[in-house]
Amino acid sequence: MSAENDVVTGAFSYSGKAIAARLLEQGRTLRTLTQRPAPPDSPIRAYPFSFDSPDALKATLRGADTVYNTYWVRFERGRVEFSEAVANTITLINAARDAGVRRFVHISITRPALDSPLPYFRGKAIMEEALMESGLSYGIVRPTVIFGRGDVFINNIAWILRHFPVFAVAGDGRYPIQPVHVDDVADICVELGAMDSNVIRDAAGPETFTFEQFVRVIGQGIGHPRPVFRVPVPVALGMSRLIGSLVGDVVVNRQELDGLMAGLVASNEAPEGRIRFTDWIEERAETLGATYASEIGRNYERDNARRVFIGSTAPADI
Repeated sequence: MSAENDVVTGAFSYSGKAIAARLLEQGRTLRTLTQRPAPPDSPIRAYPFSFDSPDALKATLRGADTVYNTYWVRFERGRVEFSEAVANTITLINAARDAGVRRFVHISITRPALDSPLPYFRGKAIMEEALMESGLSYGIVRPTVIFGRGDVFINNIAWILRHFPVFAVAGDGRYPIQPVHVDDVADICVELGAMDSNVIRDAAGPETFTFEQFVRVIGQGIGHPRPVFRVPVPVALGMSRLIGSLVGDVVVNRQELDGLMAGLVASNEAPEGRIRFTDWIEERAETLGATYASEIGRNYERDNARRVFIGSTAPADI
């Protein structure tokens, strides 16, 4: 086996960075698949995603013990499509198998379904099925909504609360959200990576809120409580598009909102996460939402050129 024990996709971005940190603490040596330049003095060797060259991808993975996969797209934009992300992930799974990788840990999403009307959740289910049928030893982690360092979704809720006098929630606002800290997700991934048996596990935090409660908790926590109004879905989407036009980003789209309102980002399993969202908000009161975090600016080419996404929002970056 090579001295480079594990591969983490997107090790310089969000959930991948947290997983890599845990592995480095254990003394593992790492390589990553990424489109981002390696930070100065990084101990992680960086290689490009080579989805269009399976042999090159297999060569990059050869000698690795475990692959931790965070690769996905949050939404379709330009020539970046869910179908391409699914095909790329299947290419990665097959390359890992052909390279002799022992274990494949994959970040999915809560409640994926092959018959889901939502491409995000349907695509996640297709990838899970491909992994289960690959012959690889696997661990599948299904996070809810991930929060922590580098968060986009929750940061931008806080940004809106800081800059606007009211906050609108779609529908009745009673749909559940169960946020999980990125470090808890990383711990679960690394735990599953050390196993041999095939495991599927939800990653959910210890607190569950209605979405309206969730917004109020954020507002109180950052010292900017705002009146929360319930509005019809078209109105909420129109307001999201208006804010998006101001910041040059996609704040939330219809499919994401549908998944949220359907209760797809809360788990029925006992929570594996330990870090409380309310405690984290208190710790980040002064900085959360101080600046807007652009999804497009971070992870998509501004000219819509064909490219890959370099880290998972998770699944959870709704």
